[in-house]
Amino acid sequence: MEELPLGLGMALAQHPEAMARFAALPETEQQAVINGAHAVRSKEEMRSYVERLTN
Repeated sequence: MEELPLGLGMALAQHPEAMARFAALPETEQQAVINGAHAVRSKEEMRSYVERLTN
């Protein structure tokens, strides 16, 4: 699996529920989340992206 982008890791660290959900995902789904994070261009957008993991 590819390493977490810095912005994704920071956003997950600030949202423990999303971090727990991310950690529980199968590796292939974690990779899909990481891949999607590469398209995020702002801190606010990343926060929203991470919050969607809990919905």
